Formats: sequence, structure tokens, C-alpha cells
Amino acid sequence: MNIKPLDILRVTEKSFVIAGPCSAESLEQTLTTAKELSSLGVKVFRAGLWKPRSKPGSFEGVGTKGLEWLQKVKESTGMLIATEIANAIHTREALKAQVDILWIGARTTANPFAVQEIADVLETQIKSKKIKRNQITILVKNPVNPDLDLWIGAMERIANAGIEQIGAIHRGFSTYEKGLFRNLPHWHIPIELKRRVPQLTIICDPSHIGGRKELIHPISQQALNMGFSGLMIESHIEPERALSDKEQQITPKMLKSIMELLVVRESIDNSESLTELRREIDELDQMLLNLLSKRMAISREIGRYKKEYSIPVFQPSRYNHMVIRRISQASELMVDPDFVKLILQAIHQESVRQQLEIFNSTKNKNQ
Repeated sequence: MNIKPLDILRVTEKSFVIAGPCSAESLEQTLTTAKELSSLGVKVFRAGLWKPRSKPGSFEGVGTKGLEWLQKVKESTGMLIATEIANAIHTREALKAQVDILWIGARTTANPFAVQEIADVLETQIKSKKIKRNQITILVKNPVNPDLDLWIGAMERIANAGIEQIGAIHRGFSTYEKGLFRNLPHWHIPIELKRRVPQLTIICDPSHIGGRKELIHPISQQALNMGFSGLMIESHIEPERALSDKEQQITPKMLKSIMELLVVRESIDNSESLTELRREIDELDQMLLNLLSKRMAISREIGRYKKEYSIPVFQPSRYNHMVIRRISQASELMVDPDFVKLILQAIHQESVRQQLEIFNSTKNKNQ
């Protein structure tokens, strides 16, 4: 994938904030919000124009006419402007209005047909020389479901169209369960994304992860602590009167307070003490892999025994007893119980897979 670090980082600060309302609702609301954000030093203004809502009848955005409002924001403040696109029509209209940054939402990312439709428009525009390869920035939000290949695939489609300025937005993953977050962060997924595509710029959307204004600061700080390049935060002059997602929007004044509290850690510490600690980690990781290898060898022996004596592979009572016992030890070992449970589930799943492989291979030989 021909992706480079985003040029917008050179226009703003290394750790930057994209801010603006969930939806552009009126010219006055859009301009007033933009001017207040600009006075804080925010360089990129975001506002949704086409809103993919779950049910018909709710506010679905002002549509194309909002592009004129964004143009006025650019003219009056000098800010870069950004909006969401979900299909070919949105893309053509936004490009015609010279929107600087387009983002593909989570629901659209999950639909390869829709992403390809957007990519086709971008490719046509590049080939006809209406836009340059590095003129427009496309940000791709993670899909609603935790599917890393689907996320990468969407960016590959945009890259294949010829776009060079591509970034990712981590906005969390949908869940039916009611909990602390509106969308579960699953931080390991963007971490794996960065491992696979090191040059990719990834920013975090704490508004959609948290779903509540009081969670924006802690989620933002966690994202910066993990090395994210920036944040996309929803800000509205009157959040309580917002036509969409009022619970997660904050005023520019609240954003200012959050920005002042955030700590950006940019330096890389390669001191002798840190190098030694990392060496110990590497050694322990190798020991863990060796232990896992030995454990799986024993699991395969158990699989052969079960096959010989016609014992089912999965033994629920044994597994439940093991999980309960190990989790009870987690707190004493200063390890999160949920983390231990996750590891045990993964190990057990692999053990079952290897035992089933033995069952199947033995069966094939008999045939």
C-alpha cells in the first residue's frame, strides 16, 4: 500500500485535533463553532453533512447545502475543512466544493461495494487531472465490527485509486452489551494495524468510543499515551440542543480545558535502563513461547489418548474448573482477571484445534 505520513501533520502540530459538531445544523451554528475552535488553535474543522442514521425519520444531515457553510468556514478562519462521505455522489459533491479532508464512516468501511464506489470516483478525478494524488486526504474509520482485514482492505481500495494521503481513525467497535463505552476500544486492533502498516497515521475518535462527554479526556489521554498521532473530537456551541449525538459533544470551552490537560509524550527514551528492561521482556517472551510449545505437545498427547479411548475432545467441566482456578489467582499475581480469561480461552481454543486435527488425520488414515 502506497501510504505516506499525512501532510496535515506538517500544517498543524505533530499531535493535532480535528474538531467540530457531529452535524452542521445551520450556517450560524457552523460558523460560530468554527470561529471559537479556531481561536483555540484548532486547524481542522469537521462537520457531518450526510448522516447515516439507524432509523428513518431522525435527523439525517443538511446534505449538499452544508458544503457552502464549510466553504465559508475556510474563507473566514483559514481552517482546513472535513466531512464524511458514504457514496459516489457525496464524494463528487465534496470534491467539487474543495473539501480538504474526507472521512469514510464505520458503516461505510464495512461495505466493500460502497468503498469501491468512492475509490472509483477518486480514481476518475485523478486520471482526469481534476485532483492531484496528494491534494485530498482520506481518513478511514474502523468498521463497526472488529475486522482488521476489512479496515486495511478499505484503505487499500483508496490507495489503489491513486490517493497518497490516507489515514485511519479508531472510533471503537459496536457491541450489543451496555457498558462503560458506546463502542468498545479494543486497543489491540489499532496497535496491530500500526504494526502491519508502520507508516500509517492513526488518530483516535474518543467521542464515538466513549459516547459521553466525561469520557473524552481519559480516552484521549490513553490514545496519546499509546502513540496515536491525533484526535477527532466532536464540539458544538450548544451540545444540549444538538440534533444528533448530543451526549458525546462538548463545547469549545470544554475542549480547551481538555487540550490543556492532555500530556503529549513525543520523546523516545533509549536509555540503558530501558534497553535492559526491554531485553528482559524479550527473554520472557521467548520463555512463554517455549512453554506454550510444550503445553501444546502435551495437548496433542492428550488428543491421541482421547482418540484411542473414544473420549470427546471438549470436556466442559474440566475447562470450567481450570478457568475458575486460574482466574482466582489473577489478582494475587497483579494481572487483570479478564486478561487471564482471554489468554486461557485462546490457549484452550488452540489446544482443541490441535486435538481435532489429530482426530481428523487418524480418521483419514483409516479411510
